This record gives sequence, C-alpha cells and structure tokens, in this order.
Amino acid sequence: MFISKNLKVLRKRLKKSQEEVAQELNMHRSTYSGYENDVATPNIENLLIFSKYYQISIDDLIQKDLSSLTVNEWERFSNEWKTQAKGSNLRVLTSVVDQQNEEVIELIPEKARAGYVAGFSDPEFVRELPSLHLPFLSKNKKYRAFPITGDSMPPVVSGSFVVGEFVQDWTSIKNGTPCILVSKEEGIVFKFLYSHLDDNQTFLLISSNPNFEPYSVHISEVLEIWKFVSYISSEIPNVRLDEHDLSTTFRNLHQDIFRILNRIDSKA
Repeated sequence: MFISKNLKVLRKRLKKSQEEVAQELNMHRSTYSGYENDVATPNIENLLIFSKYYQISIDDLIQKDLSSLTVNEWERFSNEWKTQAKGSNLRVLTSVVDQQNEEVIELIPEKARAGYVAGFSDPEFVRELPSLHLPFLSKNKKYRAFPITGDSMPPVVSGSFVVGEFVQDWTSIKNGTPCILVSKEEGIVFKFLYSHLDDNQTFLLISSNPNFEPYSVHISEVLEIWKFVSYISSEIPNVRLDEHDLSTTFRNLHQDIFRILNRIDSKA
C-alpha cells in the first residue's frame, strides 16, 4: 500500500503544511502526521475524508504510487475523471431483449436492490429480473425501472418505481435534473443532480424534501446514472406521470432547493 507516501505527495502538490491540512480536516496534526509517516493506518472513515479532500479515488490512494508519476503522467492522471465522466470508455451495460428482439425495461425488485450494485453488469443477474414495456417511451433509448424507498423525493412515494433513461455522458446532465444514481457506497438513490465536476469531480445530490441534507458523491464512486423519464406508483391508480408532467411538479419544489443551495454557499 502507498497510503502514507501518497498523502505526502498530494499535500505537497497543494503546497500546504501538515498543520494546515490537519486543521482543514478537523484532525490533530499528530494524527495526520502519523498517517504520512506510516506510523498509523487510516480507517475507512478517514480514507473517505482523504479521498474527498484530495479528489482521488480510494483505490488510487491505496494502490497507485503517485510519487513515481512523471509530469505528463500527472497530467493524464489528473484528467482521468473527464474520460470517466464523458463515457469515452464504453460503459458496461447489460440488457435483455424480448422475442421480437426489442429491448425490454428491466425492473429491479426491492429484494434485488442490494444485489444490483454487484450484479448490474452480470448478464445472469439482469436476465433474471422481471421486465415491462412502456409503449410511450422511445425504442432508441435504454430504460430501467428502480425501486424507491423513503420520503426524500416527494411527490414520488416510497414503494414507487422510477423509470430512468441510461446516461452515457455524465457531463451532459443539466443541473437540477432528477436522476437515479447508482454508486458503490449509497447503492440506488433518486435525487436532483448538480454537477461540480469541474471543481472537485463530484455530484451534489439534493432531495425535494428539504428535511434531507444534500451530500456529494465523487465520480469514482458512481457506477451508473439514469435520467428520470417516468414513475409508477400503486398509490396513484392507473396514473403514470411522464417526464413533462413530473418535471412541472418538481419545478414547484425548486424554490426549496435553491434555499438549500444558498444555505450551503453561506456556510462555505
């Protein structure tokens, strides 16, 4: 592992002292110094803190020897996120077709929710999922239906299924777009996405329920993003809201979201 060596390299690239970094991370200087000097090994919580602070994935922080990189290699390494965000390397997407060779909409049951993070690219896992057809959706795009739990995104209620359109290029997502984001740590979440890719390679995730605090996810943790197109709920019999209808409803909630964003900016 290269944790200690990499922490020192990353700090020096920011031209900061151990004291400065420790203060910004709300750590004792001796604690941070111990990590850099390989006296102690950071736990997973601190690894997440370092990952966000230095804008680097935990895998790279642990396994890549950053001290060996040349100037050109540093440039490529620093811009790897752009390749990932734009989907320049083909994203793995397993799908199922029906007897007419048309793609179906795979539905993730609640009982399969936890397994989706590990099985989303496994043909066997995807093939076993139930499926449905929504004839009003385009045949030229890929869709999937995800289970929603909790009350963080009204008017979508817990127990609903949100149908998303697969997004290859994450930089194309407009701020405030409702999306299903699948990540290594959080699993499946439905939120409004705000891009901070150029600043720190993160997405800010905001709920329509202002009682839920916004939080950020680094793109190294993101597995898939699906843009909202429709949702299905047993609590609204025989009604499926399309993208335009639900977006109109969501726009009425944006005032609360902007208040949350202003509150975040005032604390920064």
